[in-house]
Amino acid sequence: MFTGIITGVGRIAAVHALGTSPAHGKRLTITCPDHYLDDVGLGDSIALNGACMTVTTWDASKRQFCIDISAESLQKTAGLDSVGPINLEKALRANDRLGGHLVSGHVDGIGTVSHFAQVGESWELRVLAPKELAKYLAYKGSITINGVSLTVNRITDMADGCEASINLIPHTVENTALGVLEPDSRVNLEIDLIARYVERMLGSGAATLR
Repeated sequence: MFTGIITGVGRIAAVHALGTSPAHGKRLTITCPDHYLDDVGLGDSIALNGACMTVTTWDASKRQFCIDISAESLQKTAGLDSVGPINLEKALRANDRLGGHLVSGHVDGIGTVSHFAQVGESWELRVLAPKELAKYLAYKGSITINGVSLTVNRITDMADGCEASINLIPHTVENTALGVLEPDSRVNLEIDLIARYVERMLGSGAATLR
């Protein structure tokens, strides 16, 4: 489990294919901030842009660790197949503060940035979410975008999904990789965990559960 509070901005430094066919995944080498890996061990979970991955090797002196990502995961996520900045969050400890909201690290879908511009001291980010996720997004509800826990300020429903508008304070832009986004950027989305269970209880699963 995670909280959506980014603990470091790293960089995918190298991407290596694990085979020659589309069924093969890739091995990513990620460079981290100083001392980020001091308490990390083999097999630990770290979320990369909101996708939970397993540390397979690490070298604290070089500030680098590696993960293997399957072809299936590559197809269902964005931003994990090329060199560039990336949001990092270590798995939640039982005694940690829950500063954001409960995040599983399982990407539910891919959104597309429709607007990203400064408004006053803050930034307005608007993301188009696919139709299958639209029903889970609500005014003042939580959403995870590229691993960052954010609050929805406005929802505009559309025939093929919805557009969620989010306000980013300068601290968020400066301390995450969201600042590099631009229109048409693809982003990883995870819906609120509670919304998922509410839909199951009140929606199509209700008859089965009675």
